[in-house]
Amino acid sequence: MVLRRDADSQTGIPKEFFIQMKRSLALVLTLASGMVLSAAAQTSPAPGTPAVPAKVAVIAFQAAVGQTNEFQRNFADLQKKYEPKRAQLQAMAAEIQNLDKQLQEQAQKLSDLERASRLKTLEDKRKQAQRLQEDAQTDLQGEMQEVYNGVASKVYDVLARYAQQQGYTLVVDGSGSQQQAPVVLYASPATDITKAIIDAYNVKSGVPPPPAQPAATAPKPAAAAPKPAAKAPAPAAH
Repeated sequence: MVLRRDADSQTGIPKEFFIQMKRSLALVLTLASGMVLSAAAQTSPAPGTPAVPAKVAVIAFQAAVGQTNEFQRNFADLQKKYEPKRAQLQAMAAEIQNLDKQLQEQAQKLSDLERASRLKTLEDKRKQAQRLQEDAQTDLQGEMQEVYNGVASKVYDVLARYAQQQGYTLVVDGSGSQQQAPVVLYASPATDITKAIIDAYNVKSGVPPPPAQPAATAPKPAAAAPKPAAKAPAPAAH
């Protein structure tokens, strides 16, 4: 009797968890950007405001929030918080993989009762790991949204103040991943205020930039191969 081996996704829990974490982060940033900007856009100008010449700026709002020192610091702290959960999922994945391997190797020697018992144990552990992964994913999504919203609302305040000081009458969010954002087909680089807002917010928040990652050591160049010896001249013909 040959037992069918389950797909690798059954045991690759930590890798899937972090793939989903990245996808969740992108989704949370997109949705939260829409909520923050929609709420801000509801503040309409007072009636009777005289018309002024249009001066338009473009910003990648989601990227601006994500690149602030404060958000990077808070998100790094969040990743550290979930490191024990990642380690737990890794240990469970290794245990499941080991039990599955033992069952495959010993299948011919086991009685029907013992084989059924081991299969049940393996299935129970898989379900336990799946529940743990789903709970961690749900908690992570909620905390990531809180982290993003907390910074995004303050970035918007800086953006609004900057736009007023610079005389902009309209600021368009050019984030390509934001489903409800206007489609910006062309924008002069001079109208992009993303970096200016990031810099202004970093100054206001007082949060230092994250420590630079150590640069990878460049491999040493291989030693040059020795040149072949010059051939001896052929003897002159007599």
